[in-house]
Amino acid sequence: MALPALKPSLLEPGELAGLTVEQYHQMLETGILEDGDPIELLDGLLVQKDRGGAGMTISPRHRLTVMALMRLDRFLADRGCHVMLQSPLTILPKNEPEPDGMIVQGEPARYRDRHPGPEEVSCLIEVADSSLRRDRGWKQRIYASAGIPQYLILNLLENQVECHESPEGESYRVRQVLGPGEQVELLLPEGGGRLSVPVSTLLA
Repeated sequence: MALPALKPSLLEPGELAGLTVEQYHQMLETGILEDGDPIELLDGLLVQKDRGGAGMTISPRHRLTVMALMRLDRFLADRGCHVMLQSPLTILPKNEPEPDGMIVQGEPARYRDRHPGPEEVSCLIEVADSSLRRDRGWKQRIYASAGIPQYLILNLLENQVECHESPEGESYRVRQVLGPGEQVELLLPEGGGRLSVPVSTLLA
């Protein structure tokens, strides 16, 4: 399958020709990229995922923190939502990041043939150590622009949770920093209210 042609005539000299989500999916379908490659699409660019380890490895604490997010699922099953871990989020036209965690509407089977979109995500979570600068900057801008209601950065370097809410343009109007001994109020979809979780539960 041929990829849709980019139109260099529309570009200025030296300008990058970013990929769309559709072109990115076609690269996966045709084997140009393999499913599971440590790559995500950010602003039309193929970016290597940073999971907190050297090279393409995952640091032990990063891995444990992501695993801890799965424990939230038992509190969400009867609230019409669930936790999705390290899975793609389709933000048309040029973004498909793979956040460490997100709370999404409905049952897992709802996403059998597609990835969730931003309107189905109430809370998005990134585990940050070596990726902290990217998570605070580039990714926060993408998530705010997509209207994600709540964005949490589990900051392993400073052992704190950075909670961002009320997206406005390319940033969030409300920011709160929480430490061990405090509670995070996770936003649930479809009028489900909030789930209060100890910071120590999220920070492995």
